[in-house]
Amino acid sequence: MLIRKATQHLIEWKKRKAHKPLIINGARQVGKTFIVRQFGRDYYQNIIEINFALQPKYKTIFDDGFDAESILKNISLKDPFTEMTPGKTLIFFDEIQDCRNCATSLKSFHQDGRYDVVCSGSLMGIHYKEIDSNSVGYKEDYRMFSLDFEEFLWANGYNEHHIDRLYNKMASVQPLSSTEMEVFTGLFRDYMVVGGMPEVVATYVNNKNFSGVLALQRQLMRDYEDDITKYADGMDKARIKAVYKHIPVFLAKENKKFQISKVARGARSREYVGVTEWLTDAGIVNICYCLDTPELPLGDNYIANNFKIYYHDTGMLIAALDEEAQADLRENKNFNTYKGAVYENIIAETLVKQGYSLYFYRNEKSTIEMDFFIRDRQSLIPIEVKANDGATTSLNKLIDKGGDIRYGIKLCNKNIGFNGRFYTFPYFLGFLLKRFTMDRDKNNV
Repeated sequence: MLIRKATQHLIEWKKRKAHKPLIINGARQVGKTFIVRQFGRDYYQNIIEINFALQPKYKTIFDDGFDAESILKNISLKDPFTEMTPGKTLIFFDEIQDCRNCATSLKSFHQDGRYDVVCSGSLMGIHYKEIDSNSVGYKEDYRMFSLDFEEFLWANGYNEHHIDRLYNKMASVQPLSSTEMEVFTGLFRDYMVVGGMPEVVATYVNNKNFSGVLALQRQLMRDYEDDITKYADGMDKARIKAVYKHIPVFLAKENKKFQISKVARGARSREYVGVTEWLTDAGIVNICYCLDTPELPLGDNYIANNFKIYYHDTGMLIAALDEEAQADLRENKNFNTYKGAVYENIIAETLVKQGYSLYFYRNEKSTIEMDFFIRDRQSLIPIEVKANDGATTSLNKLIDKGGDIRYGIKLCNKNIGFNGRFYTFPYFLGFLLKRFTMDRDKNNV
C-alpha cells in the first residue's frame, strides 16, 4: 500500500476540536477515494460512503432540505442497513462534482457536529460559482496531488532516516557520496518516466520495471479527454482538448512559451479565452507566468498573456511524446535531448506540490532568462534548471542586480555546492527546497 501525505493531513484534521467538513479535491485518479476510504476504516467504527457518480439515486437525499437530520433520514431510507453512531461515524461523499447540492449541506453538518464529513471530487467538475451556497466558513479544503518524489521514495522502501540524511547534507552544503548520487539520481530518473499517479507507481513498484506503465498512462490521458467532454460546460471542448494535447509541442520549442498559433492554423486568442484557465482549474496542467520585472511581490507582478504550460504529472508528459522519444527516454534516460522540457516540467511539478505558484522571467532582448522564482520572507530566489552543465549567465546577472535577490539556486546533474552566490543541488533534492529556504530564512543566513 502506498503511503500518502494526505493520510497524515486527515489524521491531524480529525484530532482538531470542532473540525469542519473537509473537501479533498484534485485531478482525476490521484488517490483521493482510496485515501479517504482507508482512513475511514482505520479511525472510525462506521463509514457511510456515497458516490454520486456511481450511485445517482443518492442525489435526492437533499430534496427535503439541507439540514443534517433530513439528509441522514433520507440516507437511511435509501439503505435501511446504514449504521450511524454519533462520534464514531465518518460520512464520505465522493464525486461531489456530480451533486452540486452536497456542498450546500456542509454548513448544516458542521453545526450539527455529530458526524465527521469528508468530501472528495475531481477538480474537473467542481465549480463553486454554480452552487447556491458553498458553505463558506463551514468547510476546509485540501488539495491532493499525485505522488511527489518523497512519496515515491517511500513506495520504494526508503524512509525518513534516508530523507533526513539527504536534507542534512543539503542544509550543511556537504557533498553527497558517489553511492548516494548514483542511487537517488537513478530513482529520480525512473520517477520522471513513471510519474506520480498512484496506480502507475504501484505497477512500477510491483513489477520492478516499466512494464505496463505506458498503457496505464495512456488510459489516464484518454480518461482526462473523456472528462473534458463531460464537464466542459459552455466551452468549446475541442479547443480545450487541442490545447491539452499540444503541450508537448510548446515545450519542445526553445522558449517553451504557449502560442495559440501552434494549436491550430489561423487560431485567434479570443477564440481560446478561458481554455487554459479551465485546464488549470481542472488540476491537469500547471501554468507558469512571466514576471514583468524580477522583483517582489510576485502575485501582482506578472504578464497575464505570457506563460508556459506544464503537465501536472511528468509521467503524463512523457506518455504524450512520440514513440521514438518515449523509447529513448525509457531506455537511455536522455532527458536533456528534449530541450530541457522534461526537467522543467518535473521541477514545475515539484514546486507546485510544495505550495508554490509558478513564475519565470525573460527580458525583451532575451539576454536574461530564468526558469522559476520562489521566495522566502526576505528575498526573491531565482531557480535555474540546467539540462546540461552549461553556463549560468542569467543567474549571475540577476544576482549582480541585487535588489530583492540575495542568492540563487541551480538544479542540475551535479553534487551539492555553494560558490557564495548560488547553491547547486541535484534535481532529486528539489522536493526539499521549501524546507531548505525556510530554514535558511529562519536562521538569517
